[in-house]
Amino acid sequence: MSKEKQDTLFVGSLEKGMRILSAFDERHSALGLTEIAALTRLDKSAVQRLTNTLHKIGYLNKDPESRRYRPSLRCLELGNAYLWSDPLVQLAMPKLIELGRKLGERVNVARLDGHEIVYIIRIPTQLTSFGAMIAGRRLPALTTSSGRAMIACLDESERKEAVETWPIVALTPKTTLDRTKIAAAIEDAAACGYGLTQNENILNEIGIAAPILAADGRPMATVQCSVSSLRWSIDRVRTEIAPHIIEVANSIHLAKRG
Repeated sequence: MSKEKQDTLFVGSLEKGMRILSAFDERHSALGLTEIAALTRLDKSAVQRLTNTLHKIGYLNKDPESRRYRPSLRCLELGNAYLWSDPLVQLAMPKLIELGRKLGERVNVARLDGHEIVYIIRIPTQLTSFGAMIAGRRLPALTTSSGRAMIACLDESERKEAVETWPIVALTPKTTLDRTKIAAAIEDAAACGYGLTQNENILNEIGIAAPILAADGRPMATVQCSVSSLRWSIDRVRTEIAPHIIEVANSIHLAKRG
């Protein structure tokens, strides 16, 4: 970074510490120093100092036998702070609970963050898997109903850039890798007002999402529903679920885009 563009307020050590906390996820719930160094691309001595500091101030737990680290309850407090700070969560939660009861299916609210969607509200059913209950989970936007619904609300140049450059991760054998087909699905979402996917991230799962729009027409989030394709057809989802999620999404209004 050139001196002209250097941010004199940027604290590099804090960024490295947050990089370490971000290394933990559903695939990496407990990590040793060598693994953390590989995931964060930091040298092992720096990792040792930073993990020790995070342990001492309460953000990492350390197993005395394996010497592996796990996020502590203090990390959960950070997620809790976000939920309290986002007015969309408080506004949408009662509507999502009612929608879940009406449909008898899993419903969510997701936001777009870069080229991924992040679930910020999850209302499960008795049959919902553990992973599908966790708020904060990220998925590639291009292969999710929520991502496609929000991309469809962007202007033409932004949609084109997203389709051509955003990453695609094959999470199932049936994940769509053809960007032409993804572009067509996004155009369909723009035409009908909701995004639709099948088998993209979980086999035998249909996802449908309607955008929540800001006053300027930009997408803020989506109301999303996931159902089993063993019990639901695409046609039934379009006729029996789409109107409800569109109605709820249209009923959510914030004073300004969050």
